[in-house]
Amino acid sequence: MKYENFIKEADLKVEDFRAAFAFGNDGENISDPKMADELLDELLKGRKTATASAVEGYEENEPFPIVDGRFDIVLNGKGEPIAAITNTRVYQTSFDQVTADHARREGEGDLSLAYWRQAHEAFWRQFDLYRPNMPVLCEEFEVIYSKSK
Repeated sequence: MKYENFIKEADLKVEDFRAAFAFGNDGENISDPKMADELLDELLKGRKTATASAVEGYEENEPFPIVDGRFDIVLNGKGEPIAAITNTRVYQTSFDQVTADHARREGEGDLSLAYWRQAHEAFWRQFDLYRPNMPVLCEEFEVIYSKSK
């Protein structure tokens, strides 16, 4: 398995591994390494404890994240495993109903809802997914392991 050494180093169980991804990218396919590194840095600082994804961006048979005690591996812009996180809350809402609390938890920009809306609208427009009432999947998580820099 590709991440077996990282999982062993983190003292986690291989059977609890769900997926690896880089923030702001398509799973392990890293097209924006700068964004991956910037958001990972916010996670490592403890500022980023949430993320959001466009429901319509999921593939037909791709499962939604859930709270199940399993973990995901967060990759840096080079595709290297740096942290393991586990979901503590997952819920669906619409873009226009995302709260200021969730925006702050995402740890981006000035932490405001206005910034969150501007940045996420621009991001999802790139993929022709944005609508003011589009369904959004919100995840809250905690870091259960991170490599020391």
